[in-house]
Amino acid sequence: MGLADVDLTARIPEREYQQKLLKLQLELLEYQFQMIEEKVPIILLFEGWDAAGKGGVIRRITEQFDPRTYHVHPIGAPSPDEMRHHYLRRFWLRLPRAGEMGIFDRSWYGRVLVERVEKLCPKEAWKRAYGEINDFEKMLVNDGTLLIKFFLHITKEEQLRRFKDRESNPYKRWKITKEDWRNRERWDDYKVAIEEMLEKTHKDYAPWYLISGEQKKWARIQVLEIILEHYKRIFKQGKGCIPTGCLT
Repeated sequence: MGLADVDLTARIPEREYQQKLLKLQLELLEYQFQMIEEKVPIILLFEGWDAAGKGGVIRRITEQFDPRTYHVHPIGAPSPDEMRHHYLRRFWLRLPRAGEMGIFDRSWYGRVLVERVEKLCPKEAWKRAYGEINDFEKMLVNDGTLLIKFFLHITKEEQLRRFKDRESNPYKRWKITKEDWRNRERWDDYKVAIEEMLEKTHKDYAPWYLISGEQKKWARIQVLEIILEHYKRIFKQGKGCIPTGCLT
């Protein structure tokens, strides 16, 4: 499984999108109530290229939710205090409680992506991180957490179009920074890191879902459908129990 397997031509017509979106959101809300009642902790993890549409997807997931039932964690560079501890510690502190949803807009995979590419940690550290991350996720799943990982993929050309749109739009200009442009110059290095991340951390208990973000509306529908599929499998298996591997 790799980026080349993603169908970047996938599209959904506007009318079909509007019809599906509300239906999926309301169905997701219904299951969300059950997940709360059964005290299932949920982690939705999002990685992807800059401007791939992660924020828009997250907004559509949570649009109908009670804000007291979820927390969105936009992950940036660690603070000086966080850098004094193991890199996973700041994520431990953000893990959802039973019956809550934690949504990570970027995640612990920064260790094997940005920290690797930008040489912010030694090579032996990011190489070791694959095993640490796999163990971390397996422990969460074994303990009953529903963990769903998404990577949003777009072309380099589409990213450029979105960057320029952000720069020209006063309501979006805050979204684009010099760092975004600098990261874009290292597209090939990031691609190598992403491919290795997918290869080493796509596991039966915590698989990656590669989503085409070329059309944002297509990505939103795909993510909602995948989350619902997981919810339905849980309640088919039996309420309040997520045995290891039952979601694969």
